[in-house]
Amino acid sequence: MSVAVAEAAETGMVRERKAMIESQLRVSGVNDPAVLAAFAAVPREDFVPAERRALAYMDRAVPLGDGTVLAPALTHGQMLIAAAPVAGERALVVGKPGTYLAALLRELGLVVTVASPADDLAALGQFVLVLVDGAIEQATPALEATVADDGRLVTGLVDRRVTRLALGRKAAGQVALAALGDADFAVLPEFAAAKGWSF
Repeated sequence: MSVAVAEAAETGMVRERKAMIESQLRVSGVNDPAVLAAFAAVPREDFVPAERRALAYMDRAVPLGDGTVLAPALTHGQMLIAAAPVAGERALVVGKPGTYLAALLRELGLVVTVASPADDLAALGQFVLVLVDGAIEQATPALEATVADDGRLVTGLVDRRVTRLALGRKAAGQVALAALGDADFAVLPEFAAAKGWSF
């Protein structure tokens, strides 16, 4: 690829990033200036395979080719608004891939650790803010153990087969999640609820 072609492609991606902010985020209530600045600064196309770069800014999940997806920008924007991140906070992002959401948090000035759902979460310590980059059926004890007292957990939550954005605070050693509204999350099987009896 020539330098001119590469520069034109980069300029096109910058335009698409601006369009994403205006047509996907702002119109859907993601209006916090710091959050929008983070979206403007972090190239979403760097978090998808090269052959899918053209899909990076579409308003839906982007398949990554390994069975995982990059959540829609709106989903991540809604998570950040719900999380109300504060620069300097220690945050944990749990998910596959999770790295784009982590990059947005770093741009907002947080100290971020990224973990896979299959990792030993309880061994990671506690964080003021924990974000799950996907939908869970339940908060496992290991996930709850990562949330500091009075800390926040922001996640997708599977509720009657619909994924919703949920926010919880830890009090008395437990996290109570409250659904905030429908959102487009990929379901994480590592957080499936135990199957009960059915007749």
